[in-house]
Amino acid sequence: MAAALIALSCLLALGLAAPAKASAASPASSDVIETSGGPLRIHCIGHASLRFEYDGKNIYVDPYGKMGDYASMPPADLVLLTHEHSDHLDAEALARITGPDTPLVLSGACLQALGRGMVLENGQTATVAGVPVEAVPAYNIAHMRTPGVPYHPKGRGNGYVLTFGDVRVYVAGDTENIPEMANLKHIDVAFLPMNLPYTMTPEMVADAARMFGPKILYPYHYGETDPQQLVALLKDSGIEVRVRELR
Repeated sequence: MAAALIALSCLLALGLAAPAKASAASPASSDVIETSGGPLRIHCIGHASLRFEYDGKNIYVDPYGKMGDYASMPPADLVLLTHEHSDHLDAEALARITGPDTPLVLSGACLQALGRGMVLENGQTATVAGVPVEAVPAYNIAHMRTPGVPYHPKGRGNGYVLTFGDVRVYVAGDTENIPEMANLKHIDVAFLPMNLPYTMTPEMVADAARMFGPKILYPYHYGETDPQQLVALLKDSGIEVRVRELR
């Protein structure tokens, strides 16, 4: 019993323990990552929708009303929108968690659709609501809407790297395994999309992950793709693949 308690304490200290029980406000699963600035709680709402709870703040990514009851969730201190498609930019869900002064970080295409917010272009950085945010490229190379027309054109959407204390979290947005991923440094936690035909196959996600070597990888926005394929592909990589309900 003593050995088991010691092992559990070590897992908790590393932020690798089993997901915490869901609260009434967030029915989705949540994990806790320890940072130098205190615990980071990751709420996996569903699809591409996430909520990060850190230092008394709630940071949402791509809130989507079909994935959760946003009326029952805490108000946002910051919202990040990756691109303008309706499953990422949901004005009704936004209205439930934001007020007129809530900071929104988004792409230029999102600004055109929504009419408000702070645009970060690929490569730009800002500290918003006390959180350092870097916008990085997110686009298709292989998967096309029609020949020569990608589902997500280069320069139109964003991924984001967020810094919480000494922990860096990469939320990729809708993208493929693009060469710019090799420029990502010191990524502790990554969310990579695996939703065909719009983003990546498991093999593409595994290739992307090997480019920058996150410590923990969450496949997200994975639709009907089997995430266990990714678990098998990265079995001996040293990357911990965490599968949560993020279809």
